[in-house]
Amino acid sequence: MEQYSKKVMDHFFNPRNVGVIEDADGIGEVGNPVCGDIMRMYIKVKDNVVTDIKFQTFGCGAAIATSSMVTELVKGKTLKEALRITNKQVAEALEGLPPIKMHCSNLAAQGIKAAIDDYKKKHGIK
Repeated sequence: MEQYSKKVMDHFFNPRNVGVIEDADGIGEVGNPVCGDIMRMYIKVKDNVVTDIKFQTFGCGAAIATSSMVTELVKGKTLKEALRITNKQVAEALEGLPPIKMHCSNLAAQGIKAAIDDYKKKHGIK
């Protein structure tokens, strides 16, 4: 069995910011057909800052943990700062992921980008 850090286990068993934002300003959905993980990210934006973020993830423990961690990293950041968050930063914030699970951190970073892209499209921002 692969070893997960205590931080990964904490975010898996006690995920932060789970749920739906009914009146979300942006929604991003990403998936990995190979492993079957699906993530949906919801963001609220005010004055170009992510004021709230929630997620729904159907997937393995690492997918849930990376979704949870990315919401913690993004909340309170400007859209520009949020777009700069990488899968490597997500994995580092979780004190590492097994190599076979690094794709989960990619999904989490892509989910944020997809939600911000959706927000920009809805508000006519280039």
